[in-house]
Amino acid sequence: MTASTFATYFHVHLVSDSTGETLNAMARAVCARFENVLPIEHIYALVRSQRQLDRALADIEEAPGIVIHTIVDAELRHALEEGCRRLDMTCIPALDPLVSALSRYLGAALTSRIGVQHALDNDYFNRMDALNYAIGHDDGQGGQDLDAAEVVLVGVSRTSKTPTCIYLAHRGVRAANVPLVPGRPVPERLFELRNALIVGLTVSPDRLLQIRRNRLLSLNEKRESSYIDADAVRDEVIQARRLYEKHGWPVIDVTRRSVEETAAAVLNLLHGGHGQVEILG
Repeated sequence: MTASTFATYFHVHLVSDSTGETLNAMARAVCARFENVLPIEHIYALVRSQRQLDRALADIEEAPGIVIHTIVDAELRHALEEGCRRLDMTCIPALDPLVSALSRYLGAALTSRIGVQHALDNDYFNRMDALNYAIGHDDGQGGQDLDAAEVVLVGVSRTSKTPTCIYLAHRGVRAANVPLVPGRPVPERLFELRNALIVGLTVSPDRLLQIRRNRLLSLNEKRESSYIDADAVRDEVIQARRLYEKHGWPVIDVTRRSVEETAAAVLNLLHGGHGQVEILG
Protein backbone atom coordinates (compact mmCIF):
# COMPACT_ATOMS: atom_id res chain seq x y z
CA MET A 1 0.00 0.00 0.00
CA THR A 2 1.56 3.31 -1.08
CA ALA A 3 1.59 6.43 1.02
CA SER A 4 -1.10 7.98 -1.21
CA THR A 5 -3.45 5.01 -0.84
CA PHE A 6 -6.03 5.06 1.92
CA ALA A 7 -7.80 1.98 3.23
CA THR A 8 -11.56 1.86 3.62
CA TYR A 9 -12.62 0.58 7.02
CA PHE A 10 -16.12 -0.70 7.69
CA HIS A 11 -17.94 -2.67 10.36
CA VAL A 12 -19.07 -6.19 9.53
CA HIS A 13 -21.27 -7.98 12.04
CA LEU A 14 -21.20 -11.78 11.86
CA VAL A 15 -24.15 -13.42 13.58
CA SER A 16 -24.17 -17.21 13.96
CA ASP A 17 -26.18 -19.75 15.93
CA SER A 18 -23.11 -22.01 15.95
CA THR A 19 -19.39 -21.39 16.48
CA GLY A 20 -19.15 -18.74 13.76
CA GLU A 21 -16.16 -20.39 12.11
CA THR A 22 -17.90 -20.95 8.78
CA LEU A 23 -19.24 -17.41 8.67
CA ASN A 24 -15.92 -15.87 9.66
CA ALA A 25 -14.05 -17.79 6.97
CA MET A 26 -16.60 -16.80 4.31
CA ALA A 27 -16.51 -13.13 5.28
CA ARG A 28 -12.73 -12.97 5.22
CA ALA A 29 -12.57 -14.75 1.87
CA VAL A 30 -15.01 -12.25 0.34
CA CYS A 31 -13.40 -9.15 1.88
CA ALA A 32 -10.00 -10.30 0.58
CA ARG A 33 -11.32 -9.81 -2.96
CA PHE A 34 -11.39 -6.04 -2.46
CA GLU A 35 -8.22 -3.96 -2.44
CA ASN A 36 -7.62 -1.48 0.37
CA VAL A 37 -10.77 -2.58 2.19
CA LEU A 38 -10.32 -3.55 5.83
CA PRO A 39 -13.28 -4.96 7.77
CA ILE A 40 -13.68 -4.37 11.48
CA GLU A 41 -15.16 -7.72 12.56
CA HIS A 42 -17.76 -8.14 15.28
CA ILE A 43 -18.58 -11.80 15.91
CA TYR A 44 -21.70 -12.99 17.73
CA ALA A 45 -21.49 -16.77 18.12
CA LEU A 46 -24.00 -19.23 19.59
CA VAL A 47 -26.91 -16.81 19.19
CA ARG A 48 -29.84 -19.12 19.95
CA SER A 49 -32.33 -17.01 21.91
CA GLN A 50 -34.17 -13.70 21.50
CA ARG A 51 -32.27 -12.30 24.46
CA GLN A 52 -28.90 -13.07 22.84
CA LEU A 53 -30.12 -11.62 19.55
CA ASP A 54 -31.30 -8.42 21.26
CA ARG A 55 -27.83 -7.94 22.75
CA ALA A 56 -26.28 -8.45 19.30
CA LEU A 57 -28.68 -5.94 17.72
CA ALA A 58 -27.83 -3.38 20.41
CA ASP A 59 -24.14 -3.71 19.56
CA ILE A 60 -24.90 -3.57 15.84
CA GLU A 61 -26.79 -0.30 16.34
CA GLU A 62 -23.75 1.19 18.08
CA ALA A 63 -21.47 0.41 15.10
CA PRO A 64 -23.46 0.69 11.84
CA GLY A 65 -22.21 -1.50 9.02
CA ILE A 66 -23.20 -4.69 7.25
CA VAL A 67 -24.71 -7.77 8.91
CA ILE A 68 -24.01 -11.29 7.67
CA HIS A 69 -25.62 -14.28 9.33
CA THR A 70 -26.09 -18.04 9.27
CA ILE A 71 -29.12 -18.21 11.59
CA VAL A 72 -31.21 -21.35 10.99
CA ASP A 73 -34.17 -20.84 13.35
CA ALA A 74 -36.99 -19.15 11.38
CA GLU A 75 -38.18 -16.92 14.23
CA LEU A 76 -34.68 -15.68 15.06
CA ARG A 77 -33.94 -15.08 11.37
CA HIS A 78 -37.08 -13.00 11.06
CA ALA A 79 -36.27 -11.04 14.22
CA LEU A 80 -32.73 -10.33 12.99
CA GLU A 81 -33.88 -9.26 9.56
CA GLU A 82 -36.59 -7.02 11.05
CA GLY A 83 -34.06 -5.50 13.44
CA CYS A 84 -31.68 -4.73 10.58
CA ARG A 85 -34.53 -3.28 8.52
CA ARG A 86 -35.41 -1.01 11.44
CA LEU A 87 -31.77 0.09 11.67
CA ASP A 88 -31.58 0.49 7.88
CA MET A 89 -28.67 -1.94 7.63
CA THR A 90 -27.94 -4.52 4.98
CA CYS A 91 -28.56 -8.07 6.25
CA ILE A 92 -27.16 -10.98 4.24
CA PRO A 93 -27.99 -14.67 4.85
CA ALA A 94 -24.60 -16.01 3.84
CA LEU A 95 -25.46 -19.62 3.05
CA ASP A 96 -28.90 -19.15 1.47
CA PRO A 97 -27.89 -19.00 -2.22
CA LEU A 98 -25.76 -22.14 -2.00
CA VAL A 99 -28.25 -24.02 0.18
CA SER A 100 -31.15 -23.16 -2.15
CA ALA A 101 -29.24 -24.22 -5.25
CA LEU A 102 -28.16 -27.49 -3.65
CA SER A 103 -31.70 -28.16 -2.41
CA ARG A 104 -33.08 -27.72 -5.92
CA TYR A 105 -30.42 -29.99 -7.36
CA LEU A 106 -30.91 -32.73 -4.77
CA GLY A 107 -34.65 -32.33 -4.44
CA ALA A 108 -34.10 -32.70 -0.70
CA ALA A 109 -35.58 -30.93 2.30
CA LEU A 110 -33.41 -28.80 4.57
CA THR A 111 -32.58 -29.67 8.16
CA SER A 112 -33.43 -27.17 10.86
CA ARG A 113 -30.87 -28.54 13.31
CA ILE A 114 -28.49 -25.90 14.63
CA GLY A 115 -24.74 -26.47 14.46
CA VAL A 116 -25.17 -29.72 12.56
CA GLN A 117 -21.86 -29.13 10.78
CA HIS A 118 -20.13 -29.42 14.18
CA ALA A 119 -21.83 -32.61 15.29
CA LEU A 120 -19.75 -35.05 17.33
CA ASP A 121 -19.62 -37.64 14.55
CA ASN A 122 -16.80 -39.88 13.34
CA ASP A 123 -15.32 -37.06 11.26
CA TYR A 124 -15.07 -34.87 14.34
CA PHE A 125 -13.24 -37.52 16.35
CA ASN A 126 -10.98 -38.28 13.38
CA ARG A 127 -9.99 -34.60 13.26
CA MET A 128 -9.27 -34.57 16.99
CA ASP A 129 -7.20 -37.74 16.63
CA ALA A 130 -5.30 -36.19 13.72
CA LEU A 131 -4.68 -33.04 15.76
CA ASN A 132 -3.30 -35.03 18.70
CA TYR A 133 -1.09 -36.94 16.28
CA ALA A 134 0.25 -33.74 14.69
CA ILE A 135 1.10 -32.24 18.08
CA GLY A 136 2.73 -35.46 19.25
CA HIS A 137 4.80 -35.73 16.07
CA ASP A 138 5.83 -32.12 15.65
CA ASP A 139 9.43 -31.27 14.83
CA GLY A 140 10.64 -34.86 14.81
CA GLN A 141 8.87 -35.96 17.99
CA GLY A 142 7.26 -39.36 18.13
CA GLY A 143 10.45 -41.05 16.96
CA GLN A 144 9.69 -44.37 15.36
CA ASP A 145 5.92 -43.97 15.30
CA LEU A 146 5.70 -42.54 11.79
CA ASP A 147 3.97 -45.55 10.28
CA ALA A 148 0.57 -44.16 11.27
CA ALA A 149 1.17 -40.91 9.39
CA GLU A 150 -0.63 -40.21 6.15
CA VAL A 151 1.70 -37.30 5.39
CA VAL A 152 5.21 -36.48 6.57
CA LEU A 153 6.53 -32.99 5.84
CA VAL A 154 10.30 -32.59 5.65
CA GLY A 155 12.14 -29.28 5.58
CA VAL A 156 14.69 -26.96 7.12
CA SER A 157 13.76 -24.73 10.04
CA ARG A 158 11.05 -22.08 9.40
CA THR A 159 9.41 -23.62 6.34
CA SER A 160 5.96 -23.68 7.99
CA LYS A 161 6.01 -27.40 8.71
CA THR A 162 4.16 -27.18 12.04
CA PRO A 163 1.27 -24.86 11.04
CA THR A 164 0.78 -26.84 7.84
CA CYS A 165 0.50 -30.08 9.83
CA ILE A 166 -2.00 -28.47 12.19
CA TYR A 167 -4.06 -27.23 9.24
CA LEU A 168 -4.00 -30.70 7.68
CA ALA A 169 -5.10 -32.17 11.00
CA HIS A 170 -8.17 -29.95 10.95
CA ARG A 171 -8.95 -31.60 7.62
CA GLY A 172 -8.65 -35.01 9.27
CA VAL A 173 -5.19 -35.84 7.89
CA ARG A 174 -2.63 -37.41 10.23
CA ALA A 175 0.49 -35.38 9.49
CA ALA A 176 3.95 -35.45 11.09
CA ASN A 177 6.97 -33.33 10.30
CA VAL A 178 10.69 -34.01 10.39
CA PRO A 179 13.17 -31.11 10.55
CA LEU A 180 16.40 -31.06 8.58
CA VAL A 181 19.05 -29.82 11.01
CA PRO A 182 22.66 -29.18 9.87
CA GLY A 183 25.01 -31.71 11.43
CA ARG A 184 22.20 -34.02 12.51
CA PRO A 185 21.42 -37.17 10.48
CA VAL A 186 17.98 -37.63 8.98
CA PRO A 187 16.09 -40.38 10.88
CA GLU A 188 16.53 -43.67 9.04
CA ARG A 189 12.92 -44.54 9.83
CA LEU A 190 11.87 -41.88 7.36
CA PHE A 191 13.37 -43.79 4.44
CA GLU A 192 11.57 -46.99 5.41
CA LEU A 193 8.04 -45.58 5.22
CA ARG A 194 5.91 -47.17 2.52
CA ASN A 195 2.38 -45.88 3.09
CA ALA A 196 2.95 -42.23 3.97
CA LEU A 197 3.21 -39.37 1.48
CA ILE A 198 6.55 -37.68 2.17
CA VAL A 199 6.71 -34.08 0.95
CA GLY A 200 9.78 -31.87 0.88
CA LEU A 201 9.23 -28.18 1.64
CA THR A 202 11.62 -25.67 0.13
CA VAL A 203 11.94 -21.89 0.21
CA SER A 204 14.18 -19.27 -1.37
CA PRO A 205 17.31 -18.63 0.73
CA ASP A 206 16.65 -14.87 0.82
CA ARG A 207 13.13 -15.33 2.11
CA LEU A 208 14.27 -17.94 4.65
CA LEU A 209 16.98 -15.61 5.91
CA GLN A 210 14.42 -12.83 6.40
CA ILE A 211 12.02 -15.13 8.28
CA ARG A 212 14.75 -16.41 10.58
CA ARG A 213 16.05 -12.94 11.37
CA ASN A 214 12.55 -11.77 12.22
CA ARG A 215 12.10 -14.84 14.40
CA LEU A 216 15.26 -14.08 16.40
CA LEU A 217 14.27 -10.43 16.76
CA SER A 218 10.92 -11.48 18.22
CA LEU A 219 12.86 -13.52 20.79
CA ASN A 220 15.26 -10.61 21.52
CA GLU A 221 18.09 -12.87 20.36
CA LYS A 222 20.90 -10.76 18.84
CA ARG A 223 23.78 -13.23 18.67
CA GLU A 224 25.12 -14.06 15.23
CA SER A 225 25.06 -17.72 14.25
CA SER A 226 24.96 -20.00 11.22
CA TYR A 227 21.18 -19.98 11.64
CA ILE A 228 21.14 -16.54 9.98
CA ASP A 229 24.38 -16.73 8.02
CA ALA A 230 23.58 -16.19 4.33
CA ASP A 231 26.01 -18.81 3.03
CA ALA A 232 24.96 -21.40 5.63
CA VAL A 233 21.27 -20.82 4.92
CA ARG A 234 21.82 -21.19 1.17
CA ASP A 235 23.71 -24.43 1.76
CA GLU A 236 20.88 -25.77 3.96
CA VAL A 237 18.37 -25.16 1.18
CA ILE A 238 20.61 -26.78 -1.44
CA GLN A 239 21.26 -29.85 0.70
CA ALA A 240 17.55 -30.23 1.39
CA ARG A 241 16.76 -30.07 -2.34
CA ARG A 242 19.37 -32.74 -3.04
CA LEU A 243 17.80 -34.99 -0.41
CA TYR A 244 14.33 -34.60 -1.95
CA GLU A 245 15.66 -35.32 -5.43
CA LYS A 246 17.60 -38.36 -4.27
CA HIS A 247 14.51 -39.99 -2.79
CA GLY A 248 12.04 -38.81 -5.40
CA TRP A 249 9.87 -36.91 -2.93
CA PRO A 250 7.44 -34.30 -4.27
CA VAL A 251 8.54 -30.76 -3.49
CA ILE A 252 6.46 -27.70 -2.58
CA ASP A 253 8.02 -24.24 -2.72
CA VAL A 254 6.52 -22.27 0.19
CA THR A 255 8.29 -18.98 -0.63
CA ARG A 256 5.13 -17.19 -1.70
CA ARG A 257 2.55 -19.56 -0.26
CA SER A 258 0.31 -19.18 2.74
CA VAL A 259 -0.11 -22.14 5.10
CA GLU A 260 -3.56 -22.76 3.61
CA GLU A 261 -2.13 -22.87 0.08
CA THR A 262 0.66 -25.22 1.11
CA ALA A 263 -1.84 -27.53 2.81
CA ALA A 264 -4.06 -27.46 -0.28
CA ALA A 265 -1.09 -28.48 -2.42
CA VAL A 266 -0.33 -31.35 -0.03
CA LEU A 267 -3.95 -32.50 -0.18
CA ASN A 268 -3.81 -32.43 -3.98
CA LEU A 269 -0.74 -34.65 -3.87
CA LEU A 270 -2.36 -36.94 -1.30
CA HIS A 271 -5.45 -37.42 -3.44
CA GLY A 272 -3.66 -37.50 -6.77
CA GLY A 273 -0.76 -39.89 -6.24
CA HIS A 274 2.76 -39.85 -4.85
CA GLY A 275 4.73 -39.28 -8.02
CA GLN A 276 7.70 -36.95 -8.11
CA VAL A 277 6.20 -33.48 -8.54
CA GLU A 278 7.47 -29.99 -7.90
CA ILE A 279 4.91 -27.34 -6.96
CA LEU A 280 6.40 -23.89 -7.32
CA GLY A 281 5.44 -21.01 -5.08
